[in-house]
Amino acid sequence: MPAVSSAAGLLALLDEPSDDLKQHALSHLNKVVHDYWFQISGSIGSVEALYEDDDFAHRELAALVASKVFYHLGELDDALNYALGAGSLFDVEEQSEYVTTLIARCLDQYFEKRVRQAEGKRAEEGEAAIDPRLTAIVERMLDKCVSAGQYEQAIGVALEGRRLDKLEEVILRAAAGEERTRVLKYALRVCQQLIISREFRQQVLRLVIRLYETVQSPDWVDICQCLMFLDDAPEVARILNRLLQAGEEEELLAYQIGFDLVENELQSFLADVAARLETTTQQQQQPAAAVAAAADAPVAAAPAVEGAMDTDAPAAAPAAATAAAAEGDGAAAAAAAAGPLAAKLSKLRDILSGKTPIALHLDFLYRHNHADLQVLKNIKGSVDARVSVCHSATIAANALMHAGTTVDTFLRTNLEWLAKATNWAKFSATASLGVIHRGHLAQGRALMAPYLPRGGAAAAAGAGGGSPYSEGGALYALGLIYANHGQDIRPFLLESLRGTSNEVTQHGACLGLGLAALGTDDEEALEDIKNVLYSDSAVAGEAAGISLGLLCCGSGGERVAAEALAYAHDTQHEKIIRGVALGLALMQYGREEAAEALIEQMTRDADPIIRYGGMYVIGMAYRGTDNNAAVQKLLSFAVSDVSDDVRRAAVLCLGFVLMNVPQQCPRIVALLAESFNPHVRYGAAMAVGLACAGTGLKEAVALLEPMLTDPTDYVRQGALIAMALVLVQQPESRVAHFRKRLDKFITEKHEEVMCKMGAIIASGILDSGGRNTTIGLRSRSGYFRRTSVIGLAVFTQYWYWYPLLYFMSLAFQPSALIALNSDLKMPRAAFTCGCKPSIFAYPPPLAAEIKETKSKVPTAVLSTTAKAAERQRKKAAEKEKAAGGASAAPAAAAAAPAAEAAGGAEAAAKPAAEGDKMETDDAAAAAAAAAAGGAKKPAAEAEPVSFTLENPARVVPGQARFVVLPTTGRWLPVKRESPLGILVMRDTQPGEPQELVSAQGDAAAAPAAAAAAGAAAAAAAAPVAAPPAAGGDMDDEPPPPAPFAYQG
Repeated sequence: MPAVSSAAGLLALLDEPSDDLKQHALSHLNKVVHDYWFQISGSIGSVEALYEDDDFAHRELAALVASKVFYHLGELDDALNYALGAGSLFDVEEQSEYVTTLIARCLDQYFEKRVRQAEGKRAEEGEAAIDPRLTAIVERMLDKCVSAGQYEQAIGVALEGRRLDKLEEVILRAAAGEERTRVLKYALRVCQQLIISREFRQQVLRLVIRLYETVQSPDWVDICQCLMFLDDAPEVARILNRLLQAGEEEELLAYQIGFDLVENELQSFLADVAARLETTTQQQQQPAAAVAAAADAPVAAAPAVEGAMDTDAPAAAPAAATAAAAEGDGAAAAAAAAGPLAAKLSKLRDILSGKTPIALHLDFLYRHNHADLQVLKNIKGSVDARVSVCHSATIAANALMHAGTTVDTFLRTNLEWLAKATNWAKFSATASLGVIHRGHLAQGRALMAPYLPRGGAAAAAGAGGGSPYSEGGALYALGLIYANHGQDIRPFLLESLRGTSNEVTQHGACLGLGLAALGTDDEEALEDIKNVLYSDSAVAGEAAGISLGLLCCGSGGERVAAEALAYAHDTQHEKIIRGVALGLALMQYGREEAAEALIEQMTRDADPIIRYGGMYVIGMAYRGTDNNAAVQKLLSFAVSDVSDDVRRAAVLCLGFVLMNVPQQCPRIVALLAESFNPHVRYGAAMAVGLACAGTGLKEAVALLEPMLTDPTDYVRQGALIAMALVLVQQPESRVAHFRKRLDKFITEKHEEVMCKMGAIIASGILDSGGRNTTIGLRSRSGYFRRTSVIGLAVFTQYWYWYPLLYFMSLAFQPSALIALNSDLKMPRAAFTCGCKPSIFAYPPPLAAEIKETKSKVPTAVLSTTAKAAERQRKKAAEKEKAAGGASAAPAAAAAAPAAEAAGGAEAAAKPAAEGDKMETDDAAAAAAAAAAGGAKKPAAEAEPVSFTLENPARVVPGQARFVVLPTTGRWLPVKRESPLGILVMRDTQPGEPQELVSAQGDAAAAPAAAAAAGAAAAAAAAPVAAPPAAGGDMDDEPPPPAPFAYQG
């Protein structure tokens, strides 16, 4: 057919009565429609009429032509409607802009309608059912993707369209073996990160679990993680039992699953799993129970004097190691006596209870503690102890720096300074010990015994009567020590809460009980805390409200929430209202759509404090989901609410919602960071700090940098803390400049107290856990760590109540790589790190300031002075000669000192090449030359490009990508994934003797000896490092001439 120059002739054929002519015209119009659509559009009515004519045999062709015309006219909905009518003539595999655009439009409409249908909105809005032709095109697209091996795209379409049947079909059509396992892993990852609906996410997880179990070698680690998210403890226990009863490889895998589950910090779920593990007969259990009872005997602690803040508690680490070792050995012996399966079950229960992983982390933090006490000494020397805020902030910084290390050297060496803390400052100082000894489950209560309330016989004998502030702080400290693992301490905390009517002690007991029983929904504890809440005490009621949220964390607290909200409306105490509002937010943790009713109720309340809590409800319910609706709500309140507190909370909670996509948070809050309202600017800084914690994102640092010079003090405070959160565990090359800024804020005498406090706390966060912990928002499996998020949420309440600062320690996660053998002991193993050692090394310790003593500077003798002296000497000699011999001897004797001085001056002036040069110039030049000569050292060796890490090793998050897990050698990991956390290793040489890493008890002496050796070396080096005495270079000068008498 010759080239067509116009579509007019073809359009004329559409009016012919013959169907063959119409079909001929449509066929050729379809070929030229992209070139002559503007001509065809004038006769589009004729084309539409042919499509609507049921008797016309080629209706689909007419629909296709009409679709292309409407596409060029920009009417995509009409174009899609006619494309659907074209049936099979609309080729989804055609590579053209027209097909691509309409398929995208088709998928958008299909996804939107499927989501509305799944959420039950179709019936409410009277929307028609989904067009089957739309469904047909989507299914054809799925088939096309699967046929091309594009399983990821097919899974995405199936998940977006809420088609579980198609998702299953796509996975099953993948080749059995590694390909299907890869597809399942992708589906699981997408389900965790991208699916917004919690209900649909659970349905997908159940489907993935069912399909995972059909694979030849299922990934039991991923399966158990899914089951944990679904709260299916019986199934997890069944899998673990089956693995323990299989071979040695499966036993090690069961231990690895246990460690991975513990990382998610769901105490009640893990307790349920442990309780469902198979047990041996009652007779076999009796020896184990006897040994465990003997090992659990309480350790007596000497009572401490109430004065000086009672900080002289016994040193923790060596004793703890001994007790833990005895307990572990006793349990292992009893389990071995009960049989092989009982021994395996005992080890797995210790893992699930947290006993084993916490002991390993405690050992790691103590062994690798690199906290620099000189930093604290400098802070202490720079702040005025009479300013309670800075004094308490310094104590808090010490606690954060030594979190989990059990090292309280700074407190012991500054008892007099510490004793200046009074009242609530004393409460906070005592509570700081809980952060330092966090995780010390074996001896936590014994360590805090000198400060705890004394009841019963001790009180009757007069041993009680301690300060309620130290007692309340000690109970709070117990909660921090046993946070999320408080089964053993719960009865004591309940007894302490019931046995006191002092509101300060009740405050500490409520916080401690909430932390120890986090997320357990403990009925007995709930009743006792509600009794404290209803006592209408502002101090105790605030802690009770927060404690209710901690106890019911993530469960919704249906029985408690409505009652607590009603009481918040009745009470007149703002502290109680704020505590209850925050508690309600903690109850809704991770509940997403299920929290909508409470969100609507609280955000519409007339009380600004209730609305403030509503912002936190949104942040906690949608944490890490980047839900668009939640972000829009928070942004709306951030710019429209009349209360500054509500606006600040709304912006701050954006950080919780965007935790899953930290790179987006700086962009979203960038404009808010420049708001005229300082509360909004503070919220923007904290939002970036929370969402980007531990990431070191350059965008976050760039946004926070200008805020460090904000005119408002509390905005600078928030920016300092947020910057520390972002830069924690980053390479020192990036952090060094910020450390200098912190030092400047702290030492500047005229800086605002709020800024100094922020800088001090930021210093503690940067060096947290002895420079061995980071802010761990997620576990290695990708799920959010509930304790970390809850800890950060309560930490932000320091704005109102400083003791809540210590909740920050709940978010600390050790940057550890710990390898274990089948006995859960640490073997001698090595890992290769493919980067220079200096990149992720510890920052160098600060040098103590040396006070230079000013030495006397030698008097400068000018050459003119020497010449004048010479002239005087000559005149005296001439006078003496003229006077005669009788007076010659006395004159010579009188002139001798002058001659000596002149001779010395002349000798000193001779080295000067020209004219009037000072003697001391030559001395300085000689000293500089000597220094330059001494500074010449042999060229340093090139730094290696890789190095070896010894087990247990410090591996910061940014370093993980350089660490290579071994593929050959004796110790090989059971699960080859991220080189972080606790890895169970398989022994490829089981018959050979094993070399183990020394226990903590043996290691306890090593740091002390190293410290003593370091101190001795520093003392020995002090004279060498001291500057040379001024004038020392004079030894190289010629001596002055001897006195003589001139004989003319």
